Amino acid sequence: MSTSTNDAVLVQILAQLNALQISQQTLQAKLDALTMPVSPQRSGVPIPGRQEPETSPTISTLLLSPSTSLSRTQLVSFSPPTSTPPDHVSTDKEREKALYPGRVLLTTYPDQNGIRPFPLQWGASDPAVRGPVICSRLPSSIKQRNALGAHSGSYSIYRALAIAMGTLNPTHKPDYSKTEPPVPILPQPAWYDPTKIVSFDPWGHLVPQVFRREVEELGLDIRPSIAVTKAHIKLSEIDESAKRGEIKIDGRVVLPTRPLMNADGTESTADPGVEINVSKAAVEPVWYLPGVAERFGISESLLRRALFEDTGGMYPELITRPDIKVFLPPIGNLTVYIFGPPEYMEDETKELTLRVHDECNGSDVFGSDICTCKPYLIFAIEECVRCAQRGGVGVVVYFRKEGRALGEVTKYLVYNLRKRGGDTADKYFKSTELIAGVKDMRFQALMPDVLHWLGIKKIDNMVSMRNITLSCQSGISILRRYDIPEHLIPPDSRVEIDAKIAAGYFTSRETGH
Repeated sequence: MSTSTNDAVLVQILAQLNALQISQQTLQAKLDALTMPVSPQRSGVPIPGRQEPETSPTISTLLLSPSTSLSRTQLVSFSPPTSTPPDHVSTDKEREKALYPGRVLLTTYPDQNGIRPFPLQWGASDPAVRGPVICSRLPSSIKQRNALGAHSGSYSIYRALAIAMGTLNPTHKPDYSKTEPPVPILPQPAWYDPTKIVSFDPWGHLVPQVFRREVEELGLDIRPSIAVTKAHIKLSEIDESAKRGEIKIDGRVVLPTRPLMNADGTESTADPGVEINVSKAAVEPVWYLPGVAERFGISESLLRRALFEDTGGMYPELITRPDIKVFLPPIGNLTVYIFGPPEYMEDETKELTLRVHDECNGSDVFGSDICTCKPYLIFAIEECVRCAQRGGVGVVVYFRKEGRALGEVTKYLVYNLRKRGGDTADKYFKSTELIAGVKDMRFQALMPDVLHWLGIKKIDNMVSMRNITLSCQSGISILRRYDIPEHLIPPDSRVEIDAKIAAGYFTSRETGH
């Protein structure tokens, strides 16, 4: 079948789907008219910020397509006139009608009347040309959406729950004054290359500044997807290293902790230990779908279909809105910890130490000794501190990819299988494959994006047991790669180390690229 014939068939299918949608809306509107007659008097459950119009909508407005100029604000209430006492507690049905006065919109289409996505040119050097990422379904923004999904990754579900419970006003407008980054993460050449950063928005921490006009004058709901701040981190392992003289207090990177207090309010004479001065950034995922597909070597259409089908049909617009190229997936974010001056990251004359670490809650937080995750993390932090104290900069990138991105439930099931089926190196990955069907789903193809965002072009010291060939993949050179010292490996995690060595995770204890 020719391409033109295929296109014609697709157009016919879309037209039929649209006709079915309109027909369903018409039938639902007629049902509403029978069960809830329209009255010029209005009542219902008021939602702050969703003011009602001066005149009540008529039945004809109910027959309008979702893409017409009628907004959700104009559809607040179609309830019959009642006298609502001040102490009236609304029912769930009343709240639902007030929150979502229109019928359910399962999807939209590119050619619907009134839909005009805000222009977005991924990789443009001027943020005004690049355009903001808009995924909001609020009345002020819904027709100019140029992104699918929702902000905050997996936490978007909790936001929806808070709205349903009435604890969050859905039209709340954040006040971003005094939230700008205290340390500069400045534009880099990689920000202007649509192939270099495809898994998050490089302008995400500068949204209130670079898109001020779109927010204040155009009233669009545009939100930061990155936040940068400063902090002190306090770790008991670092305290012990300082006591042994392995970490030095310099008053710049490593600081003495303030004296501890006794239960009676007096100052304790116990050694309070040390804390580390860091800059850090939280980065939410914002996927540029053509770039993500190219990075993984698959077509954009296959990527969209997989994301739709294998999330339970969660995002139908991945299929019906091929014109929208940006997707905010409901997955965890990443965090960057910077030891030393952030501006040194882009300076190739400065020494740079890096650790890319994938989340392991059981070890990183609770100290489980079945793996080397926490020892690796602590060792890397110490190496970053030493590098910063030598006049360089250290960076730890912490990805939320629990259990090799298989999740903690799968991880614990594998633990059970290993303990009951013989915990040996030759069975290590096989145990994971028996449960999950795959041994690893972290797929590190997107990992270099954050390094490009930070301006990193050269890594002097990379703390990793994996042979990550960044130089071939992204133009970032690694001068030295080394793994955790033998004496820091917990006995119970020896199986993991041996299995990874056998699997070719690294070729020697220390390598250069």
